[in-house]
Amino acid sequence: MNDATLGGRFTFPGTSLTVHRLGYGAMQLTGPGIYGPPKDPDAAVAILREAIAAGVDHIDTAAFYGPHVTNQFIRQALHPYPPGLVLVTKLGARRPADKSWQRAVSPQELAEGVHDNLHQLGLDALDIVNYRAMGAIHSPAEGSIAEQVLVLAELQRQGLIRHIGLSNVTAAQVAEAQTIVKIVCVQNHYNLAHREDDALIESLARQGIAYVPFFPLGGFTPLQSSTLSTVAERLGATPMQVALAWLLHRSPNILLIPGTSSLAHFRENLAAAELVLSPETLVELEGIAGEVVPVKH
Repeated sequence: MNDATLGGRFTFPGTSLTVHRLGYGAMQLTGPGIYGPPKDPDAAVAILREAIAAGVDHIDTAAFYGPHVTNQFIRQALHPYPPGLVLVTKLGARRPADKSWQRAVSPQELAEGVHDNLHQLGLDALDIVNYRAMGAIHSPAEGSIAEQVLVLAELQRQGLIRHIGLSNVTAAQVAEAQTIVKIVCVQNHYNLAHREDDALIESLARQGIAYVPFFPLGGFTPLQSSTLSTVAERLGATPMQVALAWLLHRSPNILLIPGTSSLAHFRENLAAAELVLSPETLVELEGIAGEVVPVKH
């Protein structure tokens, strides 16, 4: 696929890392609940290899996915890595045997997380590491993240991390982190229905910083989903394709990392970059954020 097919190109600020705007998130290559191995390991390897063959050069992963599962698949499928592939990992959580999500934010845990990712991926240094603040799953919680960002800055000084990003954070936390180290990307919950980060996206765009939304279809009300489905049917596309295409239209600093364990869905996601949204359709989609479910009396 050519550059236009994958949404064009984006260079992370102050780096030599340039990627297509449509990438791949590896989280779904695990078992149920993002824990343990998937039912079909061969399919996981096949998706990763097809992603590279299609021109995808931005893959999102984490040692705590599985745990360790996605990193192991990435290494099995792609190592030695092709030139230009950017692997983005994250820190801030751990998955004990009870399958819960626990914070892992002490200096020792963050350092161990970096070494875990390096070992599992077979790398000497990580391209980009996001510190994921553990607020609610769909919304960040205010509070200082300076201690954790300082740890990542030190690991960067040691040469184990090349660049640093943030995930599940507020605008204030981004600003705080930027007083400590250069931030190249932010990963937050954002989609057609959840627009709380509109102002943050504009601020990051002015600075050339990437914004990477997760849950592109997460948290839609029935009415919002109905409107999206109606638009998708009219365009001969799936709701997911329309949601991804809108995000690509939303701002040039938005990078996408949709995840799936299905080759068919993966191909559909890539095709979203080819979807043309007219000005009228964009206006219609913009209205989804204001829709609410009518109250029955």
